[in-house]
Amino acid sequence: MKGWRRQIHQHPELGFEEFSTSQLVAERLQEWGYEIHTGIAVTGVVGVLRWGDQPGLRLGLRADMDALPIQEATGLPWASQVAGKMHACGHDGHTAILLGVAETMARRHREQGLPGSGTLTLIFQPAEELGGGGGAQRMLEEGLFQRFPCDALFALHNFPGVPVGKLCFREGAFMASSDTAKLTFVGKGGHGALPQLSRDPTLPAAATVLALQSIVGRNVDPSLVSVISVGRMQAGTSANVIPNTAELELTIRTLDPEVRNTLERRIRTLAQSQAEAFDCQCDIDYQRGYPVLINDPAMTQLAVDTARAVFGDDHVEASTAPLTGSEDCAYFLEQVPGCYFLVGNGDNGHEAGARLGPCSLHNPHYDFNDDCMEAASTFLVKLISRYFEQSVQP
Repeated sequence: MKGWRRQIHQHPELGFEEFSTSQLVAERLQEWGYEIHTGIAVTGVVGVLRWGDQPGLRLGLRADMDALPIQEATGLPWASQVAGKMHACGHDGHTAILLGVAETMARRHREQGLPGSGTLTLIFQPAEELGGGGGAQRMLEEGLFQRFPCDALFALHNFPGVPVGKLCFREGAFMASSDTAKLTFVGKGGHGALPQLSRDPTLPAAATVLALQSIVGRNVDPSLVSVISVGRMQAGTSANVIPNTAELELTIRTLDPEVRNTLERRIRTLAQSQAEAFDCQCDIDYQRGYPVLINDPAMTQLAVDTARAVFGDDHVEASTAPLTGSEDCAYFLEQVPGCYFLVGNGDNGHEAGARLGPCSLHNPHYDFNDDCMEAASTFLVKLISRYFEQSVQP
């Protein structure tokens, strides 16, 4: 797994460009006897392993494969060899873990057989990082679960700051929806020394930046998580010119689908009202991205029980805090009951004592910790066995 991971890390590919990565995956799966399907959502790969009398239980496991447009700054021997691209989120590790699981299950199938009857479907997904319209949604649009039905689905993500070997789960809403809005305030430009002859769009834009936080503070139940952040403000090109337009771009996150609707409604109303108050107009481009990721209670409990059986209570967090980050596996979990969980990535440590220091995902100094692959793959192999043992119990 370490070899595959570092090979992928050295050759990062952005969303829908993972041609070398998907080739590596397909070649390994074919070598181990999987039924291979490529070209799904451009670069997606699905490997299928069947056994026993059909139909049986059908289980899906998913890993993401894409990198980010970031210049790596780790200086590690296996650092990215592609300028401006790096695996800064650990998808190289996720892919390697699922390959390790694939090899183990194929060997067990060949040498000792697998319990009951079943179909194991391994989904190597492109373009998780693209936001709305990413790889999961496109795979679904191309008939993923019609072609490869699954009764349950599991997926993982590494998490810096959590000790290596610790697994974190949460039933219900676990990761936030991710929407964006571009607010363009339209006024009438003019000379900065003669503002009375203009309609200054920076005034409603500035007022909106402050007023947006009243939505989170006053329109949403304080016990429910919601975030509105202004990531970009832009207006004008010169100090003595009142611009024609002023723009704001927002990211909007919540863990509740109804709150998601409330946030959109209030943002639209507030922005339009601020524009009218300053004799301007507001054009709103509101884009819904990933939905709230919701873990199925039964599948989450199965995962927690399995993790405890393998590692003990000290290495399992059964009700970890929800995250305001987003994940397009949420699209899969809208259609198939399952569980998305976290695997501790430690403190950005590396072999031979080398340390780059703590950092988050999407950081140019981040690197996936190879030490967490053993716990992740061991857990998934055991989870697969326990899931399919259901079909042979009296």
